[in-house]
Parts: sequence; C-alpha cells; structure tokens
Amino acid sequence: MTATTGTGDERDDRAELARLLPPATGFDLPPGRHEHHRERLMHQIDHDTSAASASAASAAPAKDRAPARPRLLRPSFLAPVTALALAGALVAGYSAQGGGEGPARAGTGASASERAGNAQPVALVLNRISDAAAKSDAGPVRDDQFVYVRSQVQDGDLTGDKLVTGPLAEREIWYAQKPGPQKKLGQIRQDGETFPINAELGDTDGTREGVNRPTYRWLAALPTDPQRLLDHLTALTPESDTQEHAQAVFDQIGHLIRETVLPPETAAALYKAAALIPGVTEAPGAVDAVGRKGVGIARVDARYSWRSEWVFDPETLAYLGSRTFLTADTEVGGKGALLSADAVVKRDVVDEAGVRPQD
Repeated sequence: MTATTGTGDERDDRAELARLLPPATGFDLPPGRHEHHRERLMHQIDHDTSAASASAASAAPAKDRAPARPRLLRPSFLAPVTALALAGALVAGYSAQGGGEGPARAGTGASASERAGNAQPVALVLNRISDAAAKSDAGPVRDDQFVYVRSQVQDGDLTGDKLVTGPLAEREIWYAQKPGPQKKLGQIRQDGETFPINAELGDTDGTREGVNRPTYRWLAALPTDPQRLLDHLTALTPESDTQEHAQAVFDQIGHLIRETVLPPETAAALYKAAALIPGVTEAPGAVDAVGRKGVGIARVDARYSWRSEWVFDPETLAYLGSRTFLTADTEVGGKGALLSADAVVKRDVVDEAGVRPQD
C-alpha cells in the first residue's frame, strides 16, 4: 500500500491547523512500554479488521463468501500512518484515569511517620539488594532459548477519547535471545490471545540486541563497575523534553530488571548504579500490582510529578514488581492516578516460544 500525502492545499491546511493547536502535554512512556502499547494497538487494528471482514462475509450469500483463512498479525514495520498517529497521541497524552468510577488511584506508600522511622540511606538498601542479586543462580541463557516472564499488569490505555487504567491482566512474554538483527523478537500472550513482538519501526533488517532488546548475552557484556555502568546507560538513554533525564535513566534500569533474566554480576552492578542516580530514595510501604508489600526504591520526576517505584521481596530481596503514578494534580491526571503497575509471578528460561516452563 502506498500512502498518499495530499494536495498542496491540503498540506497547507494541515500545517495551519498544527500551528494553531496548542502543543500536546503529557509524559513519555517508561522505556520498553512504547513497544508493548504499539503491539497492542496493531493487534487491535487486526482484530477489528478481521471482525469487519467476518461481518461482511456473513452478510453475503453463501456462494459469494471467500474461504476462511487464518488472520496474520501485521509486522510492526508496516504500521499504517493512522496507527502511528494514534500511538503518538497515546504517548503525548499519557495518563491513567479509572473508567467509569473516577481516576484509578495509587497510594503514596507509607505514612510520614513510617517513613521517618524506617528510612535508611538508599545506598545501604540498594547494596543489600545488590548483594542478594550477586548470589542468584540465574542463567546462563543460551542464544537459542527464550526468556519467559509471566506477570500481572495494569496499564494506561486509550478507550474512546480518553485514557483509562485497565483492569489487572495476566501477561506472558517470550523474549528471543538470538544475537544479531532479528525481525521476530518473541511473542506475547494477553487477554486470551497471542501475537508476535516484531522488530522496532525503522529496523527493516531487524532489531539488534541492546538497551531496548536486552538479551542475556548483551546484559552479560555490560560494565560491572557501577559508575561506568551508569555512565554507559545514561549515554544510551535518549534525552526527552517531557521527562528529567535522571528519571529516564532510572526507568531504563527498571526496564532492564523487569522482564529479563539478569546475569548475577550485571544485576548486582545495576542496583549499585541506581544508588548513584540523584533523587533515588527508599520507599517504605511500597506495593506491587497485586498488593504485595516489600522493600521499595523510588524516584520522583519533580518537573512532571511522576513517581516510579520498584518493589522487592522483604525476605529474599528478589524483584516483585513496580508502579508508576502521579504525585500531584496535572493536566493529564489527578494526584495518585496510576500510570502502570506490574507484578512478576514467574520468571524462567524455555526452549521454544509459546511453551510454558514446568512448575
């Protein structure tokens, strides 16, 4: 399909409208979430297209009906302009309000007295988490295997003309570990359906391993000196006009620990690197998406009132999940509005995409 660009008059009209409209306000999605929302968007487009085709086919006389065929999910690099525009709107106006019953809210953790009584220097807490991670027996993961993660997730999403926080949903992800450019990065199963995770838009030859496709081999090659690692990740994290760069780096580390199998030395270094980011604090009373309370690590983007929290098991200090929510009333949502949350239920390595690990 070839996209049309319109006549000169149409382009002039669009340019004038763009000039008159106020700039979009909002937040960047946390690293790694763009791909998830884009895949869900493309999945929905295919689902709606298939439903419309099925409706038209059922209305036609039997002799005129085309034979049924399986629906093929659209590769992400063939996304139409309308889908890209909708995905852009999702990023520009990202917020999370509860559907029908008012905004979905997230508590702000412990009370002031609890925080005062339980607070420790965050470096000490992250050092404890780092030491526990260093003793993990996770990995290694072969290049021909898949990292499997099953989570309970809650995401901000587009419904009608507003953004809402959906209900908790189970998500299963299989991430391919093959080195080099790959067009198929794995697959995801959510809401009862399975669809592929495709190469990033623009990567016509496939997406290489890296910060947005963190394979076990790539993670194992990262610097293990905390300051060098932080400098490296800071350089890899894009600057944003709608997020403090330090917050973006903190969220990037959160992306790396969320749905991967980390080499123990890399995991230990990541937590110590996070302790070097200005503004990172302990968050007593933090809970994950399913309400599991644990040791919390947080950072607030003061410019945009955005708080990200990681939650760790109080006994083993293993990663449990995360939450992101607003800390003040803003144009995109009220104080406490939940932007996203997750809770990891199972993390393992399997030999084939779509196959669940043995419990």
